[in-house]
Amino acid sequence: QVQLVESGGGLVQAGGSLRLSCAASGSIRSISAMGWYRQAPGKQRELVADITSGGATNYADSVKGRFTISRDNAKNTVYLQMNSLKPEDTAVYYCNARVATWGRGFELPYWGQGTQVTVSS
Repeated sequence: QVQLVESGGGLVQAGGSLRLSCAASGSIRSISAMGWYRQAPGKQRELVADITSGGATNYADSVKGRFTISRDNAKNTVYLQMNSLKPEDTAVYYCNARVATWGRGFELPYWGQGTQVTVSS
């Protein structure tokens, strides 16, 4: 079907940067929105940022001005550039994509396996 594979997480000091990538593959006809969510221990999963196929973006207030989401439609890949990282950004980051596959006339959401981002103080 469809797979989302994330990469780029890791351990970084406060003030540092990381870049996450998520590539979608499989029987993909189209992808509308792609985005990044995160879940910290003991907290609910929350939206970090998302982007439409036309490039319109949306950010959580907590990351505005520090994170930038982008995508390469030809590669079915979404990126998250994270700058000025803070300890409170520590979480597992999940990629999400709304995908229409060949043979199915509607979209479904798909999730990546998650990548750990840890920011030390």
